[in-house]
Amino acid sequence: MGCPTGNVGRSRPDRRLAAYDRQHHCPRAQPSRWRKRGTHKEGFGRSRGGFTSKIHARADGQGRPLGFKLTGGEVSDYQAVEDLMALPTATPRMLLADKGYDGDAVRENLLFHGILPVIPPRSNRSQPIACNFLRYKDRNRIERMFNRLKQFRRIATRYDKTAKSFLGFLHLAAAKLWLPAFVNRT
Repeated sequence: MGCPTGNVGRSRPDRRLAAYDRQHHCPRAQPSRWRKRGTHKEGFGRSRGGFTSKIHARADGQGRPLGFKLTGGEVSDYQAVEDLMALPTATPRMLLADKGYDGDAVRENLLFHGILPVIPPRSNRSQPIACNFLRYKDRNRIERMFNRLKQFRRIATRYDKTAKSFLGFLHLAAAKLWLPAFVNRT
């Protein structure tokens, strides 16, 4: 059943849409197109805990960040691998990642480029793939890097609405993590 008010509000674009929705009992949104809604472009996604975002990072051997990719909370992890590997840095010998990055396409692409994937297999794989868990222990450097990044309150709580602003502060925090490598070097 349609809204009994008809075209009320369509001819007056200066009226705020949020106020219109509160004042009238129409359960649908305004049919006009001048205001875009949604958080998918800003790196937010719906997950069990509400709107969240994931930070995917590429780090060097010492656990210092090289680059970031921001996705929504519901996006699978292995979709960010291609963007992270396309960063203009030296090609690594191996890639340490958690189970979320386990996928046949990811493994094949890494091996094609001469990168050894050190990724434990997911528990639902029909045929488990061997993983070198001795090398996988070095992944704690990446976890410590995320811990140091999230010591910045603005990053831990995601105050920024836009993905561009949030990525900017991620890069500032990464620069602060890189500073000790350049200070007092003679």
